Amino acid sequence: QVQLVESGGGLVQAGGSLRLSCAASGRTFRSSGMGWFRQGPGKEREFVAGINWSGGRTYYADSVKGRFTISRDNAKKTVSLQMNSLKPEDTAVYYCGAALSDAVPDAPTDFGSWGQGTQVTVSS
Repeated sequence: QVQLVESGGGLVQAGGSLRLSCAASGRTFRSSGMGWFRQGPGKEREFVAGINWSGGRTYYADSVKGRFTISRDNAKKTVSLQMNSLKPEDTAVYYCGAALSDAVPDAPTDFGSWGQGTQVTVSS
C-alpha cells in the first residue's frame, strides 16, 4: 500500500506554470507505476499523465501533451508534475495516484490508491 500527499497547487494566470509534487510512503512505491489525474468542476475524472516504475516510460493525455512533464525520484519517493503554458481549462483538483502495476497507468481505473488532491486554478 502506498500513501500519497500532494502539494504545489495554487492560483496562476493563463500561460503561467506550476509544479505539483507528490510525497509517497510505503514499501511498494519503487515497484509501482505512478501518475496524475484531475477532476474539474462538473466534470468526470480525467487521466493526465503516467510514468512507469523506473521512470523510463511516460504517457500523457492529448490535452496536456507538450505542456506537462511527469517525473519521479525513487530515492526520495516523490513524483512531480511540471505544468507549463497553463490554460483555464486546466483548472481542477489534481490527484497523485499509485498504479496497480509497475507499468505506465493511462486511465483513472489503473490507480489503486491516491492522495487527497491539490487545487489548481488558472485564471484567464
